[in-house]
Amino acid sequence: MSTKNLVIVESPAKAKTIEKYLGKDYKVMSSVGHIRKDTKVDVANDFAVTYEIDEGHKKIVSDLKKAASSAKTIWLATDEDREGESISWHLIEVLDLPKNTNRITFHEITKPALEEAVKHPRKVDMSMVSSQQARQTLDMLVGYDLSGVVRRKVPGAISAGRVQSPALRLVVEKEREIEKFQGKSSFKVTGDFAKDGKKTTFPAVLDGDSPDTAKKAENLLESLVGAKYTVKSIDENEGTKANPVPFATAALQIEANSRLGFSSSTTMRAAQGLYQAGHITYHRTDSLNLSQQALGSIAKYIEEKYGKNYLQVRHFKTKSAGAQEAHEAIRPTHIEVEEAGNNTYEQKLYKLIRSRTLATQMANARVNRTTVKLVADNSRKTAFIAKGEVVIFDGFLKVYGNSKDVNLPELKVGDLCYSEKIIAHETFERPPARYTEGSLVKKLEELGIGRPSTYASIMNAIQARGYVEKGESEGVEREVTEVILMGDRVATDKVKEKSGSNKGKLLPTPVGELVSDFLTDHFDQIVDYGFTADVESKLDKIAEDKLDRVSMLKSFYTPFSKLVKGSADIARYNNSNSLGKDPVTGKNIYAKVGRNGGFIQLGENEKESGEKPRFAPLPDGVNVKNVTLDQAIKQLALPSLPRVLGTAKDGTEIIAASGPFGPYLKAGKYNIPIKDYDPYTISMKEAEPLYKKKVDSIIADWGDIMIIVGAYGPYIKGPGRRNNAKIPDGTDLKKITRAEAEKILAEKPKGTRRPVKRSRSKKK
Repeated sequence: MSTKNLVIVESPAKAKTIEKYLGKDYKVMSSVGHIRKDTKVDVANDFAVTYEIDEGHKKIVSDLKKAASSAKTIWLATDEDREGESISWHLIEVLDLPKNTNRITFHEITKPALEEAVKHPRKVDMSMVSSQQARQTLDMLVGYDLSGVVRRKVPGAISAGRVQSPALRLVVEKEREIEKFQGKSSFKVTGDFAKDGKKTTFPAVLDGDSPDTAKKAENLLESLVGAKYTVKSIDENEGTKANPVPFATAALQIEANSRLGFSSSTTMRAAQGLYQAGHITYHRTDSLNLSQQALGSIAKYIEEKYGKNYLQVRHFKTKSAGAQEAHEAIRPTHIEVEEAGNNTYEQKLYKLIRSRTLATQMANARVNRTTVKLVADNSRKTAFIAKGEVVIFDGFLKVYGNSKDVNLPELKVGDLCYSEKIIAHETFERPPARYTEGSLVKKLEELGIGRPSTYASIMNAIQARGYVEKGESEGVEREVTEVILMGDRVATDKVKEKSGSNKGKLLPTPVGELVSDFLTDHFDQIVDYGFTADVESKLDKIAEDKLDRVSMLKSFYTPFSKLVKGSADIARYNNSNSLGKDPVTGKNIYAKVGRNGGFIQLGENEKESGEKPRFAPLPDGVNVKNVTLDQAIKQLALPSLPRVLGTAKDGTEIIAASGPFGPYLKAGKYNIPIKDYDPYTISMKEAEPLYKKKVDSIIADWGDIMIIVGAYGPYIKGPGRRNNAKIPDGTDLKKITRAEAEKILAEKPKGTRRPVKRSRSKKK
């Protein structure tokens, strides 16, 4: 049966939405992403790329060919960015379609947008395809060549990427700034004041320099005993709070991270779902533009919902010099729809996008700001400043942002006030703030590194490789001094507070620092911010047909390949720190970094000395750069591994050990990870329940084949590594025979594996 119109998109969800709008004359099918992958680049032959149909796409390609052969008209409707353009080109090549096959794009999946796109088809833009090929070729060559070098030269290194490496360098450099930071302390002086004869208090802060010692703070507060305060001046002025600009991709990731706590990948997944369901415009964009049609519908909604005084139509221009997908900003397709999304993430993100979009077309908020100066009648004429702010017209704040009124009592110049309490609290200068995913994306955007479609993958890559991890600490307690004046008594006290929280912040791991240092020392162009931004700019020029793909690749790869060839002479890089000599053996003690982080080594490497050195873990809270000789000696005094803990009730000997994948218990034929325990200190009492849990999870054991209930449900573990198969839901696990287990293993889908739960390694 022939099809009048075959529309090919890259996503099944997108296909479903589009088919709903186009009607019965259109059949919409999905390529499910890229149908081919690049397997080889021939550098000598103008960087010619060899492509291969992905194993999982062979049936999809077969179905698409069959549908294309019977269709009267074919429409390629993949995403409107370079990646989408490339997918359309691959479809033409693989399905053997005419070069002038209809290519349509749209910023939103709505009936009017689709109908308009069908009226104005074009051909595949080969300049955009060339740009995507150049990027993919660069990433493949750099990834392959550089990854091989870092794996050989840096302990624990997995790979290195063209754009991820500068991002890693930013995180490492920020950590170095923090390590070098030496903050001074001072005393912030604040007070609660009340107008004479009134009980309601208002806050004020010391005007002028803060005391820098506890003694000076005490002297200041002593001088204020019994003081009265006169209102010296009152300044009032009306100001505005400007509304925000529409969301481009980077800004969406930054704001979703800040307001919702979303990672970049979570934000982009949620945005993808909203776009494919037709709720928002295309989510990979550098543009701040809103279409005239959108502006009209937004203005109408604001005027009807909030009133004409809340409306202020604005037009925005994209400032990004490297903008490549400059179409429309991210906005709802139907502004009147208040809620949308299939899950909590999508719903929260939609609400954020919608409120931001409305705010861009609403009037500025107007506030009344008041500053009151109070002067003490003591000899120093000490002054305090009280500030109040009252929103007199909320404007865009009605839908986006928040502003709490800070009210001051009615005061006039000459009024007398008194202090109910004055506190001088010791504060410390804050070190530079670590990056979050949001602030790192913002920095990359400022530097011109990466593009809307790549930020999430950059965040994922540096964490998946174990080079960066998110902090989990709420901070540590420290003791600070407080000097308090109440009535006519000054008292000094010590209070505890938490400081140094790194929760949600990006921290470089020891291996990450090594990789970054190695690349900075030997492949500086790869981690150079300006050079990486220039490459992005050249990719943009290829997309605009202003630069030849091959000449661009040659200009990059020729000097890069020379560095790779010369890397054979580079010594292995482990950043070892010589701490001194062991007082007992006289051997040297080192702090080093290996594949699992930092460690202590007693003695020289076995190849050099002929004797195996002793190893110990770094103590908690230190790294290879700041561990002391005394700390290292104490660590070396810990019992050696493997360490026999005792015998379980069933007679199995339990041993604590550490291997390439971290600490574990050896119990008979079972190896049990113990990521939450220290193998040097774990007791038999702690270990036995872990062993019992492991035994209880084994439903059947035939030696080389087992049925196990794991973190992701029951599965069959077969002979060899990664030979696992998921057990179908509803199966009675206790009735599965060995023969049935073998059959499930034999029939498992190729190329799939049971998800692995990654354990977080502590930073050393």
